[in-house]
Amino acid sequence: MAKHIFVTGGVTSSLGKGIIAASLAKLLQSRGLKVTIQKLDPYINVDPGTLNPYEHGECYVTEDGAETDLDLGHYERFLNTPTSQANNVTTGKIYQTVIEKERAGAYLGKTVQVIPHITDEIKRRVTLVEKGHNFDIVITEIGGTVGDIESLPYLEALRQLRREVGKENCVVIHLTLIPYLKAAKELKTKPTQHSVKELLQAGIQPDILVCRTEYPLPKDLREKLSLFCNVDEKSVIEAIDAKTIYDVPLLMLKEKLDKTVLKKLNIKNTTEPDLQTWKEFLGKLKNPTKEVTIGLVGKYNELQDAYKSIYESFIHAGAVNECRVKVIPIHSETLEKGDIAPKLKNIDGILVAPGFGERGIAGKLEAIRYVRENNIPFFGICLGMQCAVVEFCKNVLGLTNANSTEVDPETKDPVIDLMPEQKKITSKGGTMRLGAYRCKLIKNSISYKAYGKSDISERHRHRYEFNNAYLDQIEAAGLMATGKNIESGLVEVIELRDHPFFLGVQYHPELKSTVENPHPLFVSFIEAALQNK
Repeated sequence: MAKHIFVTGGVTSSLGKGIIAASLAKLLQSRGLKVTIQKLDPYINVDPGTLNPYEHGECYVTEDGAETDLDLGHYERFLNTPTSQANNVTTGKIYQTVIEKERAGAYLGKTVQVIPHITDEIKRRVTLVEKGHNFDIVITEIGGTVGDIESLPYLEALRQLRREVGKENCVVIHLTLIPYLKAAKELKTKPTQHSVKELLQAGIQPDILVCRTEYPLPKDLREKLSLFCNVDEKSVIEAIDAKTIYDVPLLMLKEKLDKTVLKKLNIKNTTEPDLQTWKEFLGKLKNPTKEVTIGLVGKYNELQDAYKSIYESFIHAGAVNECRVKVIPIHSETLEKGDIAPKLKNIDGILVAPGFGERGIAGKLEAIRYVRENNIPFFGICLGMQCAVVEFCKNVLGLTNANSTEVDPETKDPVIDLMPEQKKITSKGGTMRLGAYRCKLIKNSISYKAYGKSDISERHRHRYEFNNAYLDQIEAAGLMATGKNIESGLVEVIELRDHPFFLGVQYHPELKSTVENPHPLFVSFIEAALQNK
C-alpha cells in the first residue's frame, strides 16, 4: 500500500501548493521512489473544461483525455511522467457519482449525507490513483484554503483516512504565508497560527509547516511557530520567494523537506537525490548566451496562467538553446485596426495561441499575414493553426469568404469546419476531441526534422478541423499538409512552402513539454527565431 502525503493551504490562495507538491515529488523521485501527485478541487464544476480561462487559468489535458486543473501540468513538467483522469478530482465529480449511485438504489434506502457518503467517495477517489501502479507515495494537493466552506468535506475525509491508515502512513504538510509588514519591519506569524487553528478545528494536526516568505525565517520565528503550532522545529520549512519555480526543488532540498517527510513516514534505505539533469537545466536557464523575443498573440493575455504551458515550454526550449526567451504578450484585438508593423517591431517570431470564439480573430489573421509576408518565424497552435489556414485562403487563394464555421456558421467557404461527429453534440462538458492521437509526418518537413521521426502522438482539445474538401486547392497554392491523423486522415500539421519557418499544429504540443524532455517543436521554433534575429 502506498503512503500518503497531503498538502493543504492556509492564509491565502495562490501560495504555490502545486509547486511545493511537485518539488517534493521530484526530490522523492530522485531518491528512487515511485511517486504520483493528484489534485482535489473544491469547485462544483465536474471539470474545468467549461470554465473561462480568466476564471481558472488554462485547462490542462492528459493523455487519456481528461480536462484538468493546470497544476497537473506542473506535476508532469517536474516528474516527467504523465497523469491521468484519476489525478484530478472535483466536488462536481464526487457529488455526481454519489447522486448516480443513489438514483440506482445503491444505498438501500439510507439517507444520503456528507458523512459518510461524500467523504467515503472522496477517500475512494484518493486511493483510486494507486490502482494498477506500485506507487511508494501518493501526494494529494487539496485546493482552496483551510476555512473555506467547500473544502470542509475534503478535510474531514483526510482526517478519517489518516485515522484509518495510521500516522506512519500519512503526513500532512500545511503551506502558509508569513507576511512582512514594511511599517514594522518584521515578519508576522499570527496568520499562520490562526490557519493552523482552523486546521485543528477540523481535527487535523499538521506534521510539517512550509512557510512562504519574502525574507529568510530567523531561528526565533521558527521556534515560535514550532511552539504555537505544535510542530517540531525541524518541521518548520522556509519557502522563500524564488526567481523561477524550477529553483524550488533545490530550495526544498536545502531545507531537508524530503528527509523530514521520509523520517515521518518511516521510509528508510533510499538513495541520495540525483538531480544532475535538473541542475544542468537550471545552469543553462540562468546563464543564457543570447536572447530572442517572441510575440505571443492571444486573447487572454491579462492572465498569464491562461497560457501557462506555453510560457513554460518557452523556458524549456530556451534552456536547450542556451537562450533567454523574452515573451511579449500581444492582445489580438489591438491588431485589428491600423498599421500593425510598429506593434510587431523587434519581434523575432510570433506564436498565435489557442482559444475559442470569435473575439480577437481578426487581429490573429492580421498577425499571421504580417509574418507570412515578411518571412518571420510563425508557430500556430490549435486555433492559431486554423487561423493560418483561413488567412492563407483569404489572401493567397482569393477565397474572400473563407472562414471557420466557429466564427461564421454561414460562411460560403468553410475551410475550417465542425467535425461530423461533433454536429450532433449539444452538451459542452467533456465532448471535444480530447487526449492523445497518433499523427504521421511527411519526411523532410519542418515538423519531421524537429521530431526526428514520422510517427508521433500528441494531445488534442478542439471541435473544429481543417476541411479536407479544400486540401488539394490549398496545397497547390503552397500551404502543405505535412502531418495527418493516421486513422481519420484529418490534417494535424500545416507548413508553408518557401518560408523559413511557418508551422501550424492542430494539437497542443505545449502539454507535453517537460524539464527533461523539452518539446521539439518549441525547440525548433526558438532556433528559427534565433536565425531570424
